[in-house]
Amino acid sequence: MVTDKHFYAVIMAGGGGTRLWPLSRKATPKQMLCLFGGKSLFQIALDRLDGIFDPNQIFIVTVADQVDTLSNLAPHIPIANFLIEPMPRGTAAVVAMAAACIKKKDPEGVIAILTADHFIKNVSVFQNILKASYDLAKTGVLVTMGIQPTFPATGYGYIENGELVGEFQNLKAYKVNAFIEKPAETRAAEFLRNGKHNWNSGMFIWKVEVVLNEIRRFMPTLYDIVNQLSPLLAVDHANQEFIDLWYSIKPQTIDYGIMEKSDRVVVIPASDLGWNDVGSWDSLFEVLSPDLNGNIVLSSKHIGIDTDDCLIYSTSPVRLVVTIGTQNMIVIDTPDAVLVCPRGESQKVKELVQYLKENHYTFYL
Repeated sequence: MVTDKHFYAVIMAGGGGTRLWPLSRKATPKQMLCLFGGKSLFQIALDRLDGIFDPNQIFIVTVADQVDTLSNLAPHIPIANFLIEPMPRGTAAVVAMAAACIKKKDPEGVIAILTADHFIKNVSVFQNILKASYDLAKTGVLVTMGIQPTFPATGYGYIENGELVGEFQNLKAYKVNAFIEKPAETRAAEFLRNGKHNWNSGMFIWKVEVVLNEIRRFMPTLYDIVNQLSPLLAVDHANQEFIDLWYSIKPQTIDYGIMEKSDRVVVIPASDLGWNDVGSWDSLFEVLSPDLNGNIVLSSKHIGIDTDDCLIYSTSPVRLVVTIGTQNMIVIDTPDAVLVCPRGESQKVKELVQYLKENHYTFYL
């Protein structure tokens, strides 16, 4: 059963991330990759909304050259619900556009800003948090979904819990004291011990009217531009006037632009969610089940002799990948590039991608 006619999902799906290079490229970003039982992360993100949102209440924000692929992956979502960014301008612009668009449709609307490229194992827990967040957002606050840390991560932002606000759907909600950017390991370890901090998931729930008021308060220039765009929102994003105005937006994240400044922010911490941002090849070991030798073999003809705790992936249905005496390695085989690196080192892919950019290896991006 759909939760409420005033509740909408907005999925941010315009990323061109290359953290899973050489598989993820500009033309095939992470959310389109089919690494999980033949489904893309984008499709899985939609699947976990079943029973909460009617397809007509799900909106996708993306860039023009990804619309056809995403629409083919999700034919049940109306094409009119794809909101196109002429150029990525940060999550603040995404939120402002989506909120203004849905406010035109439903001034009482509440929107959940969700991700297209994260993995969530426990869908029932996630859906309960959405319901709780909806009830809380109707009180006029900005709700952020926190993730209870499971290790002292230094690559995530953190949210510090303040005073208890109340319970919604049997989940506790807290005022947010502070947002902390990626901490050093010693500080992250303290956050894990004290139990007062959560990872910042990048997922938010709020009334369209409330978030637009906060944008007007803290980002008035963005608010004015989106107001000028209003007649064309969800009508004609290819209009030159729309494109010119959109290009004039200064890129900014919603975290820095609004959340770190507002006094209306509340967090619902999530435990047992099984959340992972799939930020590197190493992260697949946290979400996929290995074989008896600890290996994860995806879409690959593979023979492993004395091979343990490795990730093997190939795009070729015929090429045989053989590993001998290989432990704790990642091997990714694509038609034009092969990645081989030790486990624990795949975060350095971003350094490689930067090298490719700087040295004009654009064909491989």
